[in-house]
Amino acid sequence: MSIVKTEKLTYEYIRRDEDGNVEGSILAVDDVSLDIQQGDFIAVLGHNGSGKSTLAKHINAILYPTGGTIWVDGRDTKDDKELWNIRQTAGMVFQNPDNQIIGQVVEEDVGFGPENMGVPTPEIWQRVEESLKAVGMYEYRKHSPNKLSGGQKQRVSIAGVLAMHPKCIVLDEPTAMLDPSGRKEVIRAVRGLNDVENMTVILITHYMEEIIHADKVFVMDNGRIAMEGTPREIFSQVEKLKELRLDVPQVTLLAYELQQRGVKLPDGILTHDEFVEELLKVRVGG
Repeated sequence: MSIVKTEKLTYEYIRRDEDGNVEGSILAVDDVSLDIQQGDFIAVLGHNGSGKSTLAKHINAILYPTGGTIWVDGRDTKDDKELWNIRQTAGMVFQNPDNQIIGQVVEEDVGFGPENMGVPTPEIWQRVEESLKAVGMYEYRKHSPNKLSGGQKQRVSIAGVLAMHPKCIVLDEPTAMLDPSGRKEVIRAVRGLNDVENMTVILITHYMEEIIHADKVFVMDNGRIAMEGTPREIFSQVEKLKELRLDVPQVTLLAYELQQRGVKLPDGILTHDEFVEELLKVRVGG
């Protein structure tokens, strides 16, 4: 069953002058149609201004379509009566964890969402425990969020969303403000949710290494879907990605450069282990 489906989705940002008069508009999402199934790990790539974050905000009904339709778990986001259900179904994690953390203690922060939903107190604490364990932060439950690293704060933000038991979690560049270590922490936690909990994950990012384990990748450019496919299919098209002002994982680029020099390696190598394995085959075969 589709957890997120869009049909000819369009969104325009209206520009106004100081007096509120319309000066023009920017088409941020342009005729996007996609279908995401429950349990999928989806990555959305694109350079700054490509429309990927605007698309993400539609999934949580932060923005409403200018044209077309988006359904979340079968509910039309334009239906005001469904807003609460939609936001419970699709939880949202943003770039800056400090904007989402409001509690003075980690476990209080994680329990804030379920408390607002009217969840009974014993169940709240059960959800808090489960969510913190899912992201590897249970041992920090009594800590102040202010004492945590960036990666740890982001994992607490994710736990806060998980405690509301969404079917889908949307992460809008969740590692953009983190160092490499923090990025790995967060992506490891997200992959665990998808693998173990079968939670639908929609990851908006511009870090290529973060998406190699995704089921499907959508690449956006000028508000449209420019490419779609598995990570291997996408990263097999190095030149096209360059045209879209995107990088590829370093190991993929290295393999591509060797291909250009006559080394017989397969397209779309994604990991260091895979690269070494294929390189050894070439040497043995040679």
